Amino acid sequence: MPIDSSTETIIEFDVARTAFPGDKRLSLATLHRWRLKGIRGVRLETILVGGRRCTSREAIGRFIAEQNAGDTPTPAFSPSQRKRMAEAAQLALSRAGV
Repeated sequence: MPIDSSTETIIEFDVARTAFPGDKRLSLATLHRWRLKGIRGVRLETILVGGRRCTSREAIGRFIAEQNAGDTPTPAFSPSQRKRMAEAAQLALSRAGV
């Protein structure tokens, strides 16, 4: 989702350095790396305003949320599916004489 300058709070990169959670002040190089290369396939959204690179507080929130979206893995199979698969495997092994 691109930054909507009419509804989002636009901040310059110098201000964005302290807008992230935590006590550390990020370097400008880090912000530029995040906008160009991203982290885990997620890039920081930015815009140019009068030749100055800016982002928004909302874009920072989206950037953080997208990085953490895949942290909670869902189980591949339900317990009943695993049980049926194990029974099928046991049956196949017994038919093969193992």
